Amino acid sequence: MAEVLGISSAAKEASCTVCHAPFQSVPPELQANPLDVTAGVSCESCHGPAESWLRGHTRPDWSHADRVNAGMRDLKDLYGRGNACVACHQQVPGNLLAAGHPELIFELDGQGVSEPKHWRESADWSGAQTWLVGQAIALREVSWELSRSPNDDKLKLKWDGLVWVMGKVHDAGLPASLGANETQKWSDEYARKTSEMKWSPERTRKTLESLAATIGDFRAKDVAPPVQARRAERLVLGLDSFSEYS
Repeated sequence: MAEVLGISSAAKEASCTVCHAPFQSVPPELQANPLDVTAGVSCESCHGPAESWLRGHTRPDWSHADRVNAGMRDLKDLYGRGNACVACHQQVPGNLLAAGHPELIFELDGQGVSEPKHWRESADWSGAQTWLVGQAIALREVSWELSRSPNDDKLKLKWDGLVWVMGKVHDAGLPASLGANETQKWSDEYARKTSEMKWSPERTRKTLESLAATIGDFRAKDVAPPVQARRAERLVLGLDSFSEYS
């Protein structure tokens, strides 16, 4: 990829290191000694600068509020968690994709489950709710990209898949006629609202039923196969989360 893009050193190229080695962006005058700037993703990549919380965050007498007040990013909040993750787990510039970087599909629930668990979820946590917040955030980000590159056909397909699956979610109420700018605003508000709501098994069941009832959409003869593929991609991930937690 570096050769295709004309990059002399991927280990120092900002478009690569911003996700793969974020310490590269730390100015020399702020670097502690020793600091391996070639190190990959660290605790600080997700939890924020550790200077104020590193020594105390494992203390049993520290509450979650104490850790947040000390500067740790609040990742128990699903909206905040999704915002912290989406930048590196979905956003890949077009030139990197063209050079061979794999496309990323943001899926907050599944990617959180695959992360070695070093935290405890709240008693009322639901993976189905996590998935839904993540998909709304993914739609917001793709809508933002599409508003900047309205003629990008690949982005249009990704956007369509997300709009379609969010439109099928039980009581989401996504208006079908919104453009990219309006969808960006709607999806951000929906993600925030959904992260704050009290989730219930009934909501999981109804949303699973609404997603499972979409078989007729895939029999439509007037929908192009690439569009159907993007919709199916999102649907399968949703069914996986909701069926596991129903």
